[in-house]
Amino acid sequence: MRDREHGTQWMSELKRSSGASGRLLRAKGLKRPQDIAREEKATELFLRAVQEEQNGAVYEAIKFYRMAMQLVPDIEFKINYSRPPDADRVGGNYMDNNGDGEIEDLLAYFEQELTLESSFPKICTPELDLTQMHISALPREILMYIFRWVVSSDLDIGALEQLSLVCRGFYICARDPEIWHLACLRVWGRNCTKLVPFNSWREMFLQRPRVRCDGVYISKTSYIRQGEESLDGFYRAWHHVEYYRYLRFFPDGHVVMLTTPEDPLLVVPRLRTKNIRMDSVLLGHFRLSQETDNQTKVFAVVCKKKEKATEFQRNRFCRRNPPPEAEHSFHVGLHLCSGGRQSFNKLVWIHHSCHITYKLTGETVITEFDLDSNYTPFFFARVKSYTAFSEQPL
Repeated sequence: MRDREHGTQWMSELKRSSGASGRLLRAKGLKRPQDIAREEKATELFLRAVQEEQNGAVYEAIKFYRMAMQLVPDIEFKINYSRPPDADRVGGNYMDNNGDGEIEDLLAYFEQELTLESSFPKICTPELDLTQMHISALPREILMYIFRWVVSSDLDIGALEQLSLVCRGFYICARDPEIWHLACLRVWGRNCTKLVPFNSWREMFLQRPRVRCDGVYISKTSYIRQGEESLDGFYRAWHHVEYYRYLRFFPDGHVVMLTTPEDPLLVVPRLRTKNIRMDSVLLGHFRLSQETDNQTKVFAVVCKKKEKATEFQRNRFCRRNPPPEAEHSFHVGLHLCSGGRQSFNKLVWIHHSCHITYKLTGETVITEFDLDSNYTPFFFARVKSYTAFSEQPL
């Protein structure tokens, strides 16, 4: 009888000590082995549910979600998504790293992270408490429309890349295939029907040869010209001639060509739009041509702006003896190539001719120019002011 009393007393003391030790562990923030095992099992079930949901098996995912929440009700907020446990069996595909620890497919990784963090993922979340409406409250369609305004009709892809650095959600939006498909259509038009051999529209836009519209192509020419002899015949002057050619391409197919001795610092700001108030400017259209030799060439036809009749042309003599009406147009052929670290930043001359068409007879006279050393290549210079303001969305 006395032994039984001692046994009962020993069991009660053991329960009290275990309860006290459990309270002590909770007070210190430590977990018992049973809790750790239960949380690991719930994490495994939750990640399995996420995987089933991504594969389209919704009913299987609900079953595993329920089992995980029965073990740990708030398991969704306790999972370490960057390094999931038991990565060989469950959740191993959420971190697609190479040997250097870099993520190979950053877009897929960000999409999976946002899906894991919330059942209703948002593009982004505010870092601080705000009294005004946060941009994450906007629908996805409105955000994509804003991104199209960032790219704009000027194809400012550089601004889109800067916007993608804001957060993971903006990075995903900046990689949306629709934006890059529209950009490809704006550049190549009807010649942009097939994605092959590229893997995405973004890859096509970045790797397929094209002229750049966010700056200007500049060609500098300088040479020494012999002058006239002096009156006494003792010396002959030599002149150093220096001038520039400018080519400004627009996404809608227009091109502006200008030849002037003025410095680029003065000319480049005036080439922002097609409405240029300069007498020597040539306006026209251009097209890209993919030749059989796997070279991309640019062909442009430019002409002078139509001028209004001057007072001298309105006098009686000009009305009685009008000069023969003729249209002058210049045909330019250029080879598009890459030089240095930049892509598609060099244009080499392959053709230059002048076409004079007389309206009275319809006759056309073609004069081809010899491409000598004065026809130096064009090199691209990016101008940030050209894309500082958006006139219309992409």
